[in-house]
Amino acid sequence: MTRCARRALSRFMGWATDRRVPRCLRGTVYRGFARHVGADLAEVRLAIEEFPSLGAFFVRELKPGARPLDPDPLAVLSPVDGTVQTVCTIERGTILQAKGRSYSLAELAGGLDVGLDLEGGSAWTIYLSPRDYHRIHAPFDARLTAARWIDGERHSVAPAVLERRRVLDVNERCVLRLEHPRGTFLLVLVGALNVGRIRVVGVEPSYATEPVRPGSSFARGAELARFEMGSTIVLVAPRGAATPRAELAPGETVRLGARIGAFARPS
Repeated sequence: MTRCARRALSRFMGWATDRRVPRCLRGTVYRGFARHVGADLAEVRLAIEEFPSLGAFFVRELKPGARPLDPDPLAVLSPVDGTVQTVCTIERGTILQAKGRSYSLAELAGGLDVGLDLEGGSAWTIYLSPRDYHRIHAPFDARLTAARWIDGERHSVAPAVLERRRVLDVNERCVLRLEHPRGTFLLVLVGALNVGRIRVVGVEPSYATEPVRPGSSFARGAELARFEMGSTIVLVAPRGAATPRAELAPGETVRLGARIGAFARPS
């Protein structure tokens, strides 16, 4: 599929998913979608008839308590529901993905990595399928100091696609710079085929040369952003700040709030 065709499909899908669904059809449409992708309707906060469009249903909120947070204050939490693609150490400025494919962190981050000591740090890549909850929450207490939207392609981010082509650093994405007492982290939100929209709480999307600098704070587990359609996140930790959970492996399903790593315990 050509870039022009992908853009046209994305625009059409955005238009289609934003169309208002008649209330009398919402139960049938959304239950059918949930069956098709494997979504769990039992954990949705609102009655499905309350969602005016498929797009609104796709970014549905969960019932309170549906995703308990790991109680250890030193835990690095998964910011999303999804499937682990890779967990790796940053070497020579790159992160490793499926089939040994490497990505330049500088290109992936769009310049928000400048001045950070990331060599030897850690990176987690998690894929969100259409069945997953598509809101993104803070993996720890953090201050959002910069957000940069980067225009790009709309390739699928499905694992099979990542195995055969470069996607993460060419797709549209939003890069967030998160400040924590242990260091500055990056959270890369990668858009995908179809709608590809990425929203950040309290920040208007901007494709300007300079990043947006909100300076807002988020408690661990607080909603930070959301994807509208399929997506992938890459969480990047600076050297010495946090280590991945030892047994975390590619293919593992994780849920928002579960431990994927930890800060070092104070000596």
